[in-house]
Formats: sequence, structure tokens, C-alpha cells
Amino acid sequence: MRRIVLILLVIAAAAGGAYWYFVLRQAAPVQPANGAGRRGGGPGSITPVLVVAAETKDVPIYLDGLGTVQASASVTVKPQVDGKLLEVLFSEGQEVKAGAVLSRIDPRSYQAALDQATAKKAQDQANLTNARLDVARYAKLQANAYTSAQQYDTARSTAAQLEAQVAGDQAMIDTARVNLSYTTLTAPIDGRIGIRQVDAGNIVHASDANGICTIATLQPISVQFTLPQQTLRQVTQAMAQGKPEVLALPQDTGGTGAAEVLDRGMLTVLDNTVDATTGTIKLKAEFPNPRLRLWPGAFVNIRLLVETRKAVVTVPPVAVQRGPQGAFVYVLRDDQTVQRRIVRESHEDLFVAVIADGLKAGERVVTDGAARLSDGSKVLVADPAATAPQPPRRQRPPGGATAPGTGRPTP
Repeated sequence: MRRIVLILLVIAAAAGGAYWYFVLRQAAPVQPANGAGRRGGGPGSITPVLVVAAETKDVPIYLDGLGTVQASASVTVKPQVDGKLLEVLFSEGQEVKAGAVLSRIDPRSYQAALDQATAKKAQDQANLTNARLDVARYAKLQANAYTSAQQYDTARSTAAQLEAQVAGDQAMIDTARVNLSYTTLTAPIDGRIGIRQVDAGNIVHASDANGICTIATLQPISVQFTLPQQTLRQVTQAMAQGKPEVLALPQDTGGTGAAEVLDRGMLTVLDNTVDATTGTIKLKAEFPNPRLRLWPGAFVNIRLLVETRKAVVTVPPVAVQRGPQGAFVYVLRDDQTVQRRIVRESHEDLFVAVIADGLKAGERVVTDGAARLSDGSKVLVADPAATAPQPPRRQRPPGGATAPGTGRPTP
């Protein structure tokens, strides 16, 4: 009986201990030392923050837009006469110069037309020579009254008709010569040839829509882009001082400029009207494109430099907070507390905020941890290197695996 009672007492003690641990202890809040874990800015709390010093520098002001790359010149090479395509003398993707021979059309019928026109002119020229001699003879006879004035006038009229006919023959010769020249197709501009549309042996016509190939000038190259009409004053002021610089960036950067700049060019054209349906203005920039990183039809992000502000106070954009009274920053004081200070921004982009009033160069502002601060909060300035994310360490394989041939654990 005593043994049973002891067993029951042990079971009751174990149940009471379990109840105390899992219910009472887990429900009690754990108070961290030194007030850690309290709401930032409360009495006795210290909030870790990152700070950076405001600095003075020149800030370029850019306008961002989305543009479409266009060839500075594009030509579809089409036949101007009908006939059989004898030769194709270019390769797809080839760089050509203006005047380079691209293909030839069978010239025989056009050569025959030229020969016929030449022979017709020779025949009419011979008749004209004889008519002029008749005019000279009738002129002498009419002067001595050996012939009538009517015969003299008829001779003169015949000669004039033959002169006009010879002039018409010359025009036919010129036309035949031009048609013959059309049988040799040459490049009208410098550029790169696209995909061939017709192979040798086909019959081509002047009415063909696709032509034989296209040529696009890629150096230089153009980019057409749009900006809101509210930027019109900035653009016109920049153009009044010269040709503003334009940067072309890959589209996957989202216009941030974080990626390598594809090319640098100049603004060349501002359209003469505002698009009433979209409220935008169209612009065109020209790029030298030396490495062929811009290609017709591609979309790129455009950054148009409209102004450079000299020696202005700047801070990172993350340092500027927003409140009911406007923009403000937390300035670090010597006693490791922060001051909430109202500032006036004159410009902000993804990289820098320009402070026009309320902050001096050299003053340190909070860039990380500001959400937990209030005016007068105690802070601990953390080392940025210590807060940077560390690369994950490799885990040792289970079972104490060793590197082959070494007998040492694998790293």
C-alpha cells in the first residue's frame, strides 16, 4: 500500500512540474536586459542605426524615358524593272558601302531597246541633215524668185519636224539607258544588309512589295523616346545651351542606370507638337554606336541630361523621411542622440537627394533604422561592414564524409 502511495506522489509531482513549465513559465514575458526589445525611442532604449555624412558635390539632373532604337537610315532595295534575277552578289548580314553592286537582272532586252533607240536617232538625224540642205537650196531659189515662198516655208517646216523627232529619239535613248542601268542593283546607302528576300533565278518585278533585301545604317543610330509634356521647359532650356547628352541603358535596369551604359549620344530633335492624346513630347537622339550595342527595334531606357547643379548638399534618398510637415531627416548629435530636422528638397532620384535648406555638409544623417526613431532617441551607430550579409557557409556532409584521398573532412 505504501508503495502505491509513493508512486502516486511521484506522478503528482511530475504533473505539477510539467504544468508549471509549460503553462506558467511559457506565459510569463521575458524581459531583455538594458531595455532591449522595447519600442525604439522609449526611455532607456538604444536603437542601432547606420549613418552617412552629407556631402557637397555636383549633381547631374536627368529625365528618364523609354525609347525605341531606329536605324538612322533604312532602305528596301527593290527592282525598278522586270526581268530574271541573274546574280545575288551579297551575303546576309554583310556591311556594304554606298554604290556596292548587290545583284543583276537580265539586261538583254533593255540593251536591245537602247540599240533600237540609237538606230532610230541615226535614221532621223540623216533625214534632218537632208532637210537642212533643202532649206538652204530653197532659200537661194526663193531669193532669186526661182521658187515660191510656199515651197521654201514647207522645207523649213520639214526640217523643224525632223529636229523635234531627233530630240525625241535622244529622249528615248536616255530612257533606254536608264532602264538598262536599273538591271544592276547597287547599295544606295552605307549599312548592314538584312535577310535576303529573293534568290537568283526568280523573275522580279518593279511592283514587288518586299524587294530583294533591306539595308539599315547602324553607325550612327537613332533612338526615339517620349517624355511628359511637363518636362518641355527643361528640355528647351537644355537645348538652348547646346545638344544635351543622352544615355542609353538596357531595359532590364528599370531606368536606374545601375547597369553599364550601352552608349552615349546627343539629343538632336524635339518634335514640333505635343501629342494631345497622351500628353507627351517626342524626341530623337543620335548615338555613334561603335560597338553595335544598339539594334533597330530594341527598347532601351533613356536618361536625358538637362542640368548639372553645382556644389549642392546631398544625402542618400533613404535618409529622407516623409511626415505631416514635409520631408525630414534624423541628424546624429555628439551625445549619440538624433534630432528630427525638417529639410527642403530640390531634387531626388534613385541615387541622391539634393537638400536645398535645413542641412549642412558634414552633418551625419540616419540612413537605416529611422523607422524606430523619434526626436531625441538614443542610438548606437553600427558598422556597415558588420551589418552586411555574410555568404552562407557550407555544411559538413552527414556521417563525417572525408575528401577523397586525403582522409580529412570535406569543407
